[in-house]
Amino acid sequence: MATDIQKLIGTSEEDDDEEMDMDVKEEDDEDEENGGKNIAAQIMAGGGGGMASNNSDNQFQHQQQFQEQVTTPAGGARRSRPLEEKERTKLRERHRRAITARILAGLRRHGNYNLRVRADINDVIAALAREAGWVVLPDGTTFPSRSQGSRPAGGTSAAVTSSSSHLVSQQTPPASLRGVSPGYQTSVEYSTCSMKGVFMPNPSPYDLSASTQPQIPAVVGEGGEQTESNLHIGGSMDIINDKQIVDIPPIPKLPERDFAGTPFIPVYVMLPLGVINMKCELVDPDDLLKQLKVLKSANVDGIMVDCWWGIVEAHTPQEYNWSGYSRLFQMVRELKLKLQVVMSFHECGGNVGDDVCIPLPHWVAEIGRSNPDIFFTDREGRRNPECLSWGIDKERVLRGRTAVEVYFDYMRSFRAEFDECFADGIISMVEVGLGPCGELRYPSCPVKHGWRYPGIGEFQCYDQYLLKSLKKTAEARGHPFWARGPDNAGFYNSQPHETGFFCDGGDYDGYYGRFFLNWYTRILVDHGDRVLSLAKLAFEGTQIAVKVFIGGTRQPVMLLN
Repeated sequence: MATDIQKLIGTSEEDDDEEMDMDVKEEDDEDEENGGKNIAAQIMAGGGGGMASNNSDNQFQHQQQFQEQVTTPAGGARRSRPLEEKERTKLRERHRRAITARILAGLRRHGNYNLRVRADINDVIAALAREAGWVVLPDGTTFPSRSQGSRPAGGTSAAVTSSSSHLVSQQTPPASLRGVSPGYQTSVEYSTCSMKGVFMPNPSPYDLSASTQPQIPAVVGEGGEQTESNLHIGGSMDIINDKQIVDIPPIPKLPERDFAGTPFIPVYVMLPLGVINMKCELVDPDDLLKQLKVLKSANVDGIMVDCWWGIVEAHTPQEYNWSGYSRLFQMVRELKLKLQVVMSFHECGGNVGDDVCIPLPHWVAEIGRSNPDIFFTDREGRRNPECLSWGIDKERVLRGRTAVEVYFDYMRSFRAEFDECFADGIISMVEVGLGPCGELRYPSCPVKHGWRYPGIGEFQCYDQYLLKSLKKTAEARGHPFWARGPDNAGFYNSQPHETGFFCDGGDYDGYYGRFFLNWYTRILVDHGDRVLSLAKLAFEGTQIAVKVFIGGTRQPVMLLN
């Protein structure tokens, strides 16, 4: 009996070479047997319908012809397998198994797949299906985790595992049972498993030795179902041993944007730039609601929208109008979507992709007409009103406030206005604008000033506030004559090799060039540090993001802790 069990479950596994030799030998034996049958049939046919021939010469001739058919590969009666072909078969099998071993090793190592040593294609498919969010039962039944109703009904099912050929009956335990191995788990427990593709074999009477576990014969019941004799739901715990009991810790709630180890990727859809007009009203609320419902039906996580400084604080300092955004956020809340908002402190219009015009607040434009140095300025003295110069970050030129204080008051007003959305988790992330197009960069390539790709652009440091900072830094270094911008850096559409500053071996690599570029970069970094430190204070506990512009491309959003 023990020998039969060992044969059944394959406890004594052979080496790869022995298995291949046995396969080849079995094929040869089968060929010999088939060949012998064919020879016998042909001899009987040649003897006149099964009667022996009295003519010994004719019988000898028949046997000689059949012998030639056996020894000739083209005869078809028997296939000859020379030694070289057997070796080639072994090499192909070894090569195939080596590839399979590498695939399984890669899934275990890099994909966190808990595959057994003798895993086959069924185990791999089941692991991939579980990673995709499907539920795979031990008997191979597969269905989406959200469609629990589609699971086949019934408390008993025959489970066929890929590791053995025997059938093991499976019964569903009472609802009060907890911590039972997957052979007894429900579909909900499968879908919430924290490890991808976990394989845990079904309970089997062959898992234990005869001295510790009584053998339970399997019988076929009514309707073709396979059950175990004298096994009932109430007594199913009698055969559960320590190997079948596993600790199932509660699955912690994933914090926002922490999707490590899951196939889930949050998807947010950007709303049009002009969804809210200059009066801070929704342009077409009915059509917008229809579009939001379409997005909801597509199972997106939420939407992303710009909160324009030029709309909310348009006319008077520190007077904020959030009415249009309040109505929009209420729609989002009712549809149970989430929000990613952008604090947009720049002008909209004049850049690639801009189909609306949203200028800076009117009161800021009035200050700019009397003091144009609040805007970035190029070497020819041309102003860029797309955003405020970083030179006034600490200058009280905006009705008694600095630029950084203006940004902070705006963010603090938004946080107070939509406190419920933050408390309920509706607003999942806040992106803070730091420059032109909301990106942390200089407006060095303005289309309105004639720039065209692939021009290098121009330095934007010629307003009085940045020049004052440059002069102060140069004097602190003991080189007051360095308090100037490069005069050989070309124009907006120049190429690097055409300039004396950026060409190979140019001034950028000299003492002055390194000093200037270090100061120019430090101004940018300091601006980002100041604004983001206040943003973190205003939006404490919320994810904060920024956009950067590196190497001529917009880089993905950077998350800040």
